[in-house]
Amino acid sequence: MLPVSVSTLEPNADSKPLITAQTLLTRLSTSLRLALSHCRPWTDFIDRTAFAKPASFSDATSRLRKNFSYFRANYLTILTLVLAFSLITHPFSLIILLSLIAAWLLLYALRPSEMPLVIWGRAYSDIEKLAILVVLTVVVIFFTSVGSLLISGIMMGIAIVCAHGAFRMSEDLFLDEQEPFGLGLFSFVSAAASSAAANAAAPVIVSRV
Repeated sequence: MLPVSVSTLEPNADSKPLITAQTLLTRLSTSLRLALSHCRPWTDFIDRTAFAKPASFSDATSRLRKNFSYFRANYLTILTLVLAFSLITHPFSLIILLSLIAAWLLLYALRPSEMPLVIWGRAYSDIEKLAILVVLTVVVIFFTSVGSLLISGIMMGIAIVCAHGAFRMSEDLFLDEQEPFGLGLFSFVSAAASSAAANAAAPVIVSRV
């Protein structure tokens, strides 16, 4: 009998965050293209001949419900653009928000379980990292200008959506032909999390002869 060595193929721990980040960006790009593909023609969205003052409050709410069901992808795009414009015009708040998102990605979402966070010789578990990030998020949202900026941008976008939905006549819209539209831009979060969990739980490959 000849001696046979047992080799263990372990993935490089340093490459895991990069692979996961590439997967996340790919899913984000795919979800963005999918969401934009569901937008109704913008010529129908801004058709000036289709705007009229609602006869009553119930007529306005009826139009709003039907227009939201028909133009929801367009409304989501407008809301995103208004929020992005609000952040771009306030670069300091944008930097704080991007730093918070980077902290969540690098310290929790994209960090493999084999690489614990060590600060000043102390290793932090996933629960401790999650608690720290949650506290940091609360501080950033409620005790800086980021929270008020996000709320004002969202409220401005909602006001635009409500105004368009109330004044845009909905008699020429056919909801029966509408394809189902899922979560759009936000569906990549759960998909990326599931992919990261699957990669972290993958067993080490051991080849034996």
